[in-house]
Amino acid sequence: MANPVIHFEVIGTDGTKLQRFYGEVFAWNINADNPMNYGMVGAADRGIGGGIGGGAETPEQGHGVTFYVEVPNLEETLSAIEQRGGKTIMPPSDVPGGPRMAQFLDPEGNRVGLVQSGTMQQPQQQ
Repeated sequence: MANPVIHFEVIGTDGTKLQRFYGEVFAWNINADNPMNYGMVGAADRGIGGGIGGGAETPEQGHGVTFYVEVPNLEETLSAIEQRGGKTIMPPSDVPGGPRMAQFLDPEGNRVGLVQSGTMQQPQQQ
């Protein structure tokens, strides 16, 4: 698949509660040992890795589920998205110790993330 989905994110108001919920329900190993208390979910043999966190009080702050698509160039992809009715909501930026990423809304208002190829770090396994 060209431009694969490589990461997912579940964000709510209480990240610790969400991490506990998903960890217990699906037996996921979630590592939130970082200053943001952002729980990294590693992909073992199957599936994709992701993250679970909190701090969002409104949908505009990212509350909900987002998937991230790997693309070769964030700026070119955002230009194509905007030409087709999408809207950039987070311009390209570098996450400290992590990927170069951006976010957009599709024509129906769904939040989708983009990650620049080669910049995604793999979660640490415990």
